[in-house]
Amino acid sequence: MYTNEVITVERECEAILIPTGTPITLPEGSVVFITQALGGNYTVNVNGNLAQVGAKDADALGFEIPDEINQEQIPNEDGSINEEHLWAQMRTCYDPEIPINIVELGLIYDCRISQSNSGGNQVDILMTLTAPGCGMGDFLAADVQSKLATAPNVAQVNVELTFDPPWSPEMMTEAARLETGLL
Repeated sequence: MYTNEVITVERECEAILIPTGTPITLPEGSVVFITQALGGNYTVNVNGNLAQVGAKDADALGFEIPDEINQEQIPNEDGSINEEHLWAQMRTCYDPEIPINIVELGLIYDCRISQSNSGGNQVDILMTLTAPGCGMGDFLAADVQSKLATAPNVAQVNVELTFDPPWSPEMMTEAARLETGLL
């Protein structure tokens, strides 16, 4: 994780304003401050606003995609899905404002593996957000979907956002509450 590291954007790249979720373009030569770099995504301060730059644009900030994103994954020979691997992938997804992964935050309510109608393995995720009005919800769900879709033997991933029950800090792991001072 980086804290207020000054970076000059090396090429034009896409970003998402936090917390509204509005897409923006960071021009080449822009000066940004890295406030968080976790799970392959970068939260930057640009002109006093927070924005998230995805792993696909890490080179625009002078970085390579982290090894945790590029891990070689060995498929199970029987065609099944390693559920532990799915949870590990979800632990690489971070709320762009909170330096704790979404699993430890308690945002993942359910992870189910089943056969899809086409016969392949399907993963269904039920998740929530820390606040119903969070504009980053679709982007967090897309991050989960894209990371799980790379897991061996996964043919389809569905991510559903719910607010029932509403998230509360009690849903965080003890370690996450301790890290945020909520314990």
